[in-house]
This record gives sequence, C-alpha cells and structure tokens, in this order.
Amino acid sequence: MPVISNSRARRRTALALALAGLASGAPTTGASPATARPKAAPAPAAECSAAYRIERKLSTGTTWRMCWRYHKEAGLVLEHITYQPPGEPRPIKVLASAKLGQIHVPYDDGRNEYHDLTQAGFGQGLKDLAPGECPGGTIRTVRVPEAWDPSHQNVKGLCTTTRSRGHAYRMQGDTAGKVFQEQGKDLLVYTVNQVGWYEYITEWRFQDDGTINMNVGATGPLSPMDYDAGDGRGWPIGKGAKAYATSHSHNVFWRLHFNLDGSAKGRIEQYDSKVGAPANGRPAPTNKTTRTAVTKELAGDARNMRWWRVVSATGKNKDGHRRSYELVPGASAKYPGRGYTRHDVYFTEYDKCEQYASDNLPNCGAGHGRSVDKWVNGQALKNPVVRVNVGFHHVARDEDQQPLPVHWQGLSVVPRDVTAMNPLTPAEPAGQNGRPA
Repeated sequence: MPVISNSRARRRTALALALAGLASGAPTTGASPATARPKAAPAPAAECSAAYRIERKLSTGTTWRMCWRYHKEAGLVLEHITYQPPGEPRPIKVLASAKLGQIHVPYDDGRNEYHDLTQAGFGQGLKDLAPGECPGGTIRTVRVPEAWDPSHQNVKGLCTTTRSRGHAYRMQGDTAGKVFQEQGKDLLVYTVNQVGWYEYITEWRFQDDGTINMNVGATGPLSPMDYDAGDGRGWPIGKGAKAYATSHSHNVFWRLHFNLDGSAKGRIEQYDSKVGAPANGRPAPTNKTTRTAVTKELAGDARNMRWWRVVSATGKNKDGHRRSYELVPGASAKYPGRGYTRHDVYFTEYDKCEQYASDNLPNCGAGHGRSVDKWVNGQALKNPVVRVNVGFHHVARDEDQQPLPVHWQGLSVVPRDVTAMNPLTPAEPAGQNGRPA
C-alpha cells in the first residue's frame, strides 16, 4: 500500500505548503542547529558536537546528557543517553539509542492500512514550533533530509525545555510537623510531525529520578475523507447519523537499544507473580514472584503481575546490586490483525538492518523478514534490542472535532537498583538505607 500511504501524506502536505506560501510570500530558510543551542558546559566524553548535544542540569541536581540526530523516516533519534543524579561522581550510561520503530495505522473497514514512518512521510512532515509551544525552553533548527519542500529544509522543530511534574515524594518525619517533600522536574524533548491529517507529538520526558517516559500524542483535524464507514466500523459525527468517521488503530512501536554502564551485552529477565490461597495458617493469600532469564529472542505478552527488566552486564550500585531498567508499558489496545502487532514486547538480537517493526528496510538480504515477528527465531540474546508495541483503537466522538484533543500512548523505563537509594533523598534521612537499626 505504499501508493495509498504516500498520496495520503503528500495530499495533506501539498495543501499545507500552498497555504504557507500564501502566508509568507517568500521561501523560508533556517539557521543552523548551532545557533539555537543553549549555553552549557561541555558534556564529559561528548560523543557529538555541541550543535547536536542536549545537556540539562535540573534544579533538583540531576543532569541528563544525550546526542540527537534527525532521520528521514524515523524522525528524531536520541543517542548516548546518560543520567547523573546527585551523589554520583560520573554519568551513568543508559541507552545507546532510542527512537520510534513504526506507527502502524489500519482502518476498521479494511480499505486502508498505513505504515506512517516508512510509507507516509513522517520524517519529512516535521513542523515548525512557535515559541509558545516550548515555554522556557529552546527551539533548535533541524535540517530535514530529503525535504519535500526544498525551500524549507531547515525547520525550527526540536523543543528542549523543563517541566514540573508535581510531587517527587512526600514523607512525614518522626518529629511532629516535619515534612520531607520535593517537587519533581523533567527535561522534555519533543517534535511535531504531520502525516496526512494527523499531527504526531513525539515526546521524551527525562525525570530527575532517572525515569524516561516516551509518548506519542495524536492531534490535528479529523480526516474529511474518512466518513464513509457503516455502523460497527465507525461513529456518527455531526448532525444526525449520516456521516460515520471510520474507526482505526494506532499501533506505535518504540525501538530501544540499552547500553547500561557502557555495555550493550545486558540480559533480559521476566518476572511473574502468582497469588495463592493462605498457607500455614496465615490469614491472607500468598503471592510468590518468580524470575525467568530470557536467554533467547522472545515475543512477549503483558499479563497481570508480569514485568521485564534489562540488567547491566557490568555495573552495580553502591549496595552491590546489578543496575537495571524496568519496562512499564502504558495502557494498550492490542491489535490482532497482523503478526507484528499481536505481542506487546519483542526482544531480538541486535541486527543493524532491523530498524522498523513493520515494512522494514528492503535490503536486508534474501529471506530476511520485513517485520519484527519474523526476527524472533530462537537466536541467543547477547546484545538485545527492545521493541515495545502500544496500541490505541480510535473510535471518533463528537468532541474530536475540531481540532482533535491529543490522545497519548506510550511507556516508561524505570530505574531499578540504578542507585542505592532514592537519588533525590534529602540529607536528614540519607542514612536510612536497608533495615532500620
């Protein structure tokens, strides 16, 4: 369906370019990325030039560092991501790379199916951001490879800023009236990419406690050309029950390549908890958690009380525990229509050619599968790549026009034993580590 998808994006883009031309009356040019970067101290062992470096020390003392680049299909790619909380003498390496791995959009009537990154011009659809969209931050200029509009290759489209998120913690002390509390801070990095009538906000939030949240928010207008669905395939929008907006799914994949403590040879572990009947005269049910080492490629399914973590091959915290990051997928409507969307997580051995969860690169060699479900073939996991699939079934409603309120889908990766204590622990309770004396 490349022809359908490409026409979808180009039809919408052509209209946008025409309107932009009328509004400006002249071609648009952009400054180089270096002109928009904030003033910051050089990162330790920087892997990229200052123009492509993001470094921010949050007011709570945590510093995040990373490099960015822009890909013609995947859009924003973040690399060499490190986390340095208060009390750590050097940055902790977390991710070698993080990016979107596909946005798969099948329609309920079976007439259309899109692969927005690889067939519909996601990368070329990067949009300029107004200052009000990046409050208190910096908007960097991005050069879009193979831009559809040659006069507008440089787009002011990458926002880096900070946001408050509310309480990081609150603890009533032993002394009456003593309260320990901290208001958490996040580094926010985001872009907006237009595909057809949709505008995707790709957001990365780096919390001061080491958590990384990644979300895609879909907004924009409802497509004016998708009002021909029947009952059960769409929802009536507007007066009466004449125009049924076609329902569809957004299956978003993220591709994460960890390098905890500088090694990509981390291991994957799966944890499952089982609740049983009360035992040995105890009044409450029991709950036992078991660990399973994932040593071979796996297509995994989320279940109640199941979770996975990526464990460092080399690093330990000050308590002597292996550093790791836990996967925490958000709410998901799993789409069973395609093999690659039938599972929630995929752990595969690193292969440079395996970039997109569906409609993958065509030049991977004879017999190489074009989707992630074909790559899980029992190979040993020595250098694992993590792909997470989070689905959303969009059944339109009257409130979706116009414009469509942002609907978010995503996941978090949460530090587990990366530091020996809460990295934001205040000084007074800092000695309360382990069993109380």
